[in-house]
Amino acid sequence: MNLTNELQAIYSTEKLSALDAQRKAEFIAWSPVIFQVSRLMVKWGILEYIESDKSGRTRQEIVEHTGLSDYAVKCLTEASLCIGTLKVDTATDKFTLTKTGWFFLNSPATKINTDFNHDVNYIGLFDLEKSLQSGRPEGLKHFGTWSTIYEGLSSLPDDAQKSWFNFDHFYSDASFDDALRILFDDYKVSQLYDVGGNTGKFALRCVAYSQQAHVTILDLPQQLELMRQNVAGKTGANRISGHPINLLCEDTSFPSNTQIDGIWMSQFLDCFSMPQIVSILSRATRVMTPDTRLFIMETLWDRQRFDTAALCLTMTSLYFTAMANGNSKMYNTEDMTKCIAEAGLEIEKIHDGLGHGHSILVCRKKA
Repeated sequence: MNLTNELQAIYSTEKLSALDAQRKAEFIAWSPVIFQVSRLMVKWGILEYIESDKSGRTRQEIVEHTGLSDYAVKCLTEASLCIGTLKVDTATDKFTLTKTGWFFLNSPATKINTDFNHDVNYIGLFDLEKSLQSGRPEGLKHFGTWSTIYEGLSSLPDDAQKSWFNFDHFYSDASFDDALRILFDDYKVSQLYDVGGNTGKFALRCVAYSQQAHVTILDLPQQLELMRQNVAGKTGANRISGHPINLLCEDTSFPSNTQIDGIWMSQFLDCFSMPQIVSILSRATRVMTPDTRLFIMETLWDRQRFDTAALCLTMTSLYFTAMANGNSKMYNTEDMTKCIAEAGLEIEKIHDGLGHGHSILVCRKKA
């Protein structure tokens, strides 16, 4: 396994004392309760209210502010002390936020992840065991009878749909500025296939950044309808088009266009198994010329500098297992490189450290 130096230092040694390890084991065992307590401490404004006074808040003050019962506040605050999001001054009985509590309340990534896990994953993850055994997203039946979550995105309940798209966009949007420079300044792309372009958010950024950019979004018909609604009337929308395609059908080809000089796949290949990735990349290779570049933007977990990022990514793999499709994950560099090579491509350059830990693999056809 090839890890960054930072991750190797953490994952190849044991640093916890026996007591700390025991507590961490119990933390894992009670993690569903810990998650829901912490989520409610934010939803009901308790952490925000406590943060608003540097001297802290008493339990009675929290009861009066929130309208919750003394019993409810007592349960939540006592649990939060043990979780580590609150601390208490025993002389005044006032609660204040710990550093962990501050991050749980204020970190945009933590809010996105919390909503995603509650609204999209929480109930379905009960069937993770079945999913790992069957290779199918057994938890998805909580929402509908689709074979993958992508077919049902437009039909998800409002909260789940909002949290799904917020999660998807949050992790990609932070990398867009770097990606646009690479595509249009470094490689002078003018005709771009955006594969799995969802709502057209990146396509709109492309046509705004480059007046020469024409973007064709390749996606499922349901997604293209959402895309058309989203881009309608916006600047550059006349240079955005859609091509319906189900890339899980192996006899489905990419549209042939000799003018295509860029193929963009952002947080897309992690939605497929490795054999499916090879199939998709092979079909992309067939429509590429020697001057075409294929740009793969992924959060490869083994290329992360920080353990927190690697944790989020490897946990996201289990969303794919239980909810999305049953057979994909957040890949590492070794797996992705193998797929690229099997598809008749080679990596020309890798750009690391973009946005929230993204990398862009620039690929060309093998000579």
